[in-house]
Amino acid sequence: MLKKGLMILLITATVSMLAACGQSNDQANQGAGNTETNGQSSAAPSNSAGETKLSGQIEIDGSSTVFPLTEAVAEEFSKEHSDVRVPVGVSGTGGGFKRFIAGETDISNASRPIKDEEAEAAKAAGIEYIELMVAYDGLAVIVNPQNDWVDQVTVEELNAIFKPESTVVNWSDVRPGWPNEKINIFSPGADSGTFDYFTEAVNGEAQASRNDDQVSFSEDDNALVQGIAGNKNGLGYFGLAYYEENQDKLRTVAIVNEDGTAVEPTVETVRDGSYTPLSRPLFIYVKTSSYERPEVKEFVNFFVDHAGELATEVGYVPLPDDKLAESKAKLK
Repeated sequence: MLKKGLMILLITATVSMLAACGQSNDQANQGAGNTETNGQSSAAPSNSAGETKLSGQIEIDGSSTVFPLTEAVAEEFSKEHSDVRVPVGVSGTGGGFKRFIAGETDISNASRPIKDEEAEAAKAAGIEYIELMVAYDGLAVIVNPQNDWVDQVTVEELNAIFKPESTVVNWSDVRPGWPNEKINIFSPGADSGTFDYFTEAVNGEAQASRNDDQVSFSEDDNALVQGIAGNKNGLGYFGLAYYEENQDKLRTVAIVNEDGTAVEPTVETVRDGSYTPLSRPLFIYVKTSSYERPEVKEFVNFFVDHAGELATEVGYVPLPDDKLAESKAKLK
């Protein structure tokens, strides 16, 4: 009986030891699967389809002109990746590059190419980047269809009408032979990127514009359309795409470019660069180290893939196929 009792005790102890070892191994394996790096799990959570679920924040700042397009992309992107935050600032192209060079942002919106001194400052700061053209911006100068005297206008004449402290009241003040009738001006509001773009191109400084009772300002492009369409002496400007939606009740004016050629605003003249100075390419600059993060890479590729359709929605001109291919090639 004593031998039998000892045998039972030995079997019980062995089973207990094996169970303890198995539990320790399970805990070790579980711990290995949850190894943390910098306080975050190295294994990103997955959705029900088994795809990696992205999260994090992408910092963007820069041009107020590019802002509507980037904001539209961010809104569409968030529908697929709701855990990724994409705040978009509007400190202007120059202000955006300052933050970008300081390492404060991942992407910088720009309504012009980076300047040489900015590129040198970025290099000195160790900031490498990818330059991506995303759309063209074209502004149309608009009059009422009953206006049969203005078929083309120079930048100097636009400046005379729109500059701060302008003394122009009637059409005849702009050019002899035009009627002695008061010009009714309809302009985007000061919060509009279109306003920034136009005033910089025509008056030499963003936000520099006349601000008297001869001008009706509105952030609503539809209000501008209705104002010009309902007034024979109406004059204004807004995005080319918005004009095309309302061309049955409006008329564009050709702009005399630097070569002395009067050029009508069209998708083709905006794309080929002949419609100046009221057309230009729009860019985003992506920090290379940020692009290595999965949420930034996904967002930037999403941006390039959807920029065409969204550019049209916010009043810009999509890139031609060859330019779009160049941007995609840079990402590969």
